[in-house]
Formats: sequence, C-alpha cells, structure tokens
Amino acid sequence: MTSVVFWDVDTQYDFMHADGKLYVPESEQIIPNLKVLTDTAHARGIRIIASADDHVPGHRELSATPDWKQTFPEHCMRGTKGHAKIPETRLREPLVIEPGRENPAALADRVRSHPGDVLLLKHWFDVFTNANIEIVLDILAPRIVVLYGVAQDVCDKYALEGLLKHCPQLHLYAVSDAMKPIERDMAQRLLDQWAQQGVHIVKTREIVEGGLLDGLLAA
Repeated sequence: MTSVVFWDVDTQYDFMHADGKLYVPESEQIIPNLKVLTDTAHARGIRIIASADDHVPGHRELSATPDWKQTFPEHCMRGTKGHAKIPETRLREPLVIEPGRENPAALADRVRSHPGDVLLLKHWFDVFTNANIEIVLDILAPRIVVLYGVAQDVCDKYALEGLLKHCPQLHLYAVSDAMKPIERDMAQRLLDQWAQQGVHIVKTREIVEGGLLDGLLAA
C-alpha cells in the first residue's frame, strides 16, 4: 500500500510554454513550483502518477473548429516536442500505461513490481478514459493524493473529480499555486467548489516546507 502519491496532470511542452500548440496562459509561472514538487517527491521516495495527452490525427478531441469544451486544436501529437513532459517534471523510471485495456492480472503484476513512477497516457482529456487506471489505483492503493498540473479547468478538473467519484476514501490535496486554467476566471471558482467537496486546498510551500508532508507520510 502506498501512503502518499503525487499526481502530475499533463505537464507537457504544448501546454506549459507560450510557443506550444495549446498553451495554458501563464503556465510558465508555475514551473518553479512544479519542479519543487517533483524534486520533493523523488527525494522523499514518493511515487508520482502522471498523465499525458498522447494524440495522433483523428482523435475525437482534436478539431480544426474546436468548441474548447469537448474539442481542442491539435496538440501533444505523438513524437513531437510538444508531446514531451517538460524537464522540470521528468519522471523517474516511468511505467508507461497505454489507454487500451490490458490483461488485468498481467498489469497488476507490472505495477506491483515496478519501483518507479507511473505514466498514464490518454487520447481524451479525462484520465479515467484510460481503461487501466482503476487497476493502477487498486494496486498502489494510496490514501492521500496531492494533485497539480494543467489545465485546471479541463484535465485537472476531470482527474480530481474522477478521483472523488471513483475513490471516495482518498484524502485529496489540490496545490493551487501549481495549477493554471485556460479560463482565468475559473481558477478560484473551481478551488471553492473542490473545497466544498472535501478537497484540501494547499500551496506548494505548505507541502514541501511547512511540515504538512511529514504529517501526511506519518499518518
């Protein structure tokens, strides 16, 4: 059983940098915090579960005339610079898990024996469309998830609300200064909504410097 995991949502070049294909405004401002969280996890032996968009032409999320809710411009195309995670959030020995359903017993063995981080690829913005995510969560069985990344009002929202729905026993922490939304006015609205649902809203410094992490690991 894993006590605490950090959950890194889509910290890929196309989202994080202004020349990316689907830049989330002001995301470069949170890169220092993302690096601190990543470095802290690795230094403290905390596993990171990360998600990443993994697109090829024809995926239903991609559109030349996007509605910015269910469809978006082309981004994170497999094999491109924009698909890669930024160096500051590089994973350690990631176990890459494709979206298509794997043999449950074989996947469980892979996750159980893997010492490093986990990377869940997805062809749709909701990480729970990866058919293997529940097996990963069942095997790792975290009690506490510390979640951050982009975009707060799309992929973060679906990941966090999916965890609330599928894993109601989890204690969830959203790192507010390590997130950025596409629509700026959604940031505080979502934080307030999540807090009402029992999510702990925290800052990076609280996690890495304020003793909170020691308490979580000891719980």
